Amino acid sequence: MYKTKELYNLEKSLAGEYLSQFEYPWHALSGIKELILSLGKELSKNEYNEISENVWVHKSVKIAPTAYIGAPCIIGKDTEVRQCAFIRSAALIGEDCVIGNSTEVKNAIIFDSVQVPHFNYVGDSILGYKSHLGAGAVTSNVKSDRSLVAVKTADGRIETGLKKFGAMVGDNVEVGCNSVLNPGTVIGRNSNIYPLSSVRGSVPENSIFKNQQNIILKENCDG
Repeated sequence: MYKTKELYNLEKSLAGEYLSQFEYPWHALSGIKELILSLGKELSKNEYNEISENVWVHKSVKIAPTAYIGAPCIIGKDTEVRQCAFIRSAALIGEDCVIGNSTEVKNAIIFDSVQVPHFNYVGDSILGYKSHLGAGAVTSNVKSDRSLVAVKTADGRIETGLKKFGAMVGDNVEVGCNSVLNPGTVIGRNSNIYPLSSVRGSVPENSIFKNQQNIILKENCDG
């Protein structure tokens, strides 16, 4: 579940071809800026406006006047950027997304149909197709001791060599309100995270995360 093709439907992002070359998705983080610059130059001028240097926005996108969008950035069709959103830089945002009020995005790939609608922080992270962060949920991307981030698995640690690494969130993941995804978190497809959770390490696909000691596979859940 840690591999790129196990977490993401790569047809649901402009970054799909780029991501496909990496066994693990976090290896893609260092090249997001260059990817956006490359993709942006090839976008149709009939569909996208370059609203400032290296910021490409589909003509159907709705942007609140108080939002800030830094370069480089691509925002796809029918996405909404709400009041006081802060898109700092190196953000590849898909189609039919919501970047909500006071949400901050930095060095991230956001697949199509993702919602980060209220007071979220998404940094050095990848959010899969139809994933959703509840109000106040954040990706923490730097460890408190500033050491390199490792992904913790059932079989041990995968060293990433990265100082900044937030979360790899698979397709159709629901993250509850005011949850923290600690550095190096990986959440498998179709999983749910309870509100107010502090998530470390990995959560298997098709699971319900109640707390770190209580992760239930959905087929074993009585509902």
